[in-house]
Amino acid sequence: MTDLAIAAHGLRKSYGDKTVLDGVDLAVPEGTIFSLLGPNGAGKTTAVKILSTLVPPGPGSGPIRVGGHDLAGEPQAVRAAIGVTGQFSAVDGLITGEENMLLMADLRHLSRREGRRVTGELLERFDLAEAAKKPASTYSGGMKRRLDIAMTLVGDPRIIFLDEPTTGLDPRSRHTMWQIIRELVSDGVTVFLTTQYLEEADELADRIAVLHDGRIAAHGTAEELKRIVPGGHVRLRFTDPAAYQSAASALREASRDEESLTLQLPSGGSQRELRSLLDWLDAAGVEADQLTVHTPDLDDVFFALTGGAGVPAQPTKPNQPKEAAG
Repeated sequence: MTDLAIAAHGLRKSYGDKTVLDGVDLAVPEGTIFSLLGPNGAGKTTAVKILSTLVPPGPGSGPIRVGGHDLAGEPQAVRAAIGVTGQFSAVDGLITGEENMLLMADLRHLSRREGRRVTGELLERFDLAEAAKKPASTYSGGMKRRLDIAMTLVGDPRIIFLDEPTTGLDPRSRHTMWQIIRELVSDGVTVFLTTQYLEEADELADRIAVLHDGRIAAHGTAEELKRIVPGGHVRLRFTDPAAYQSAASALREASRDEESLTLQLPSGGSQRELRSLLDWLDAAGVEADQLTVHTPDLDDVFFALTGGAGVPAQPTKPNQPKEAAG
């Protein structure tokens, strides 16, 4: 447990008769990106609020350690070790970006000289130096989010909670934010990321936990979660009816679509399986006009684990089809 940045056992929280978290266990290794994935209302933000000392855990919760400190006994030490970027921007639009940063430096009890040094470095790092003297209200959504994270980094926290950091951002700003998150982790920071974007968790997280009805429905790497769901297949499409019939006769396990001259075979999509299939087609002198591979993705996992309830809204993903054609 010494290499865990966050360790929570039996995390519970209720509001009235509404149970939000019902015995959640979390283990986040240092220097990794951990993603808590779930639909709106699943309890992701509540988990962040508890782990960042903003609200107390509910009765019956087990021990919680953040940054090596006991949450109940050492809340100040926990706060000194973490940074939090919430769903809604903490940026004050009435003052400049630089003034927002200096205000945060004051809250972190940095000296005036150190505060200015850190402010300058972070504004430069997040490509905000040119806009530093402008009111934050004039910033784009992506710029405000970058400023939000820059403010979080004042004080050099080793654990950062990012609660749905890319909600509402355009695709370019979202990818910029992803790069920033990767750079933070390369510097040794631990990132606890909540998101409702399946693509985001798949792209960034070392490990993912799916939260549903107050419990962890499944956890693991993205690839481990995808293996939970059956349904991977290879689809062969033909334009020559004779070639289609030859292939259908030999590949008896394939499901058929006579109208579209398509065969679909169960497959995990591994290189070995594809090579074997292509070798068979070559040896039989059968040529498919199109071959597509489908492997389960996090969308499939989410539907399987949550029954599709509260399906996350997906960002636009141009040029990223679910099936890769070959």
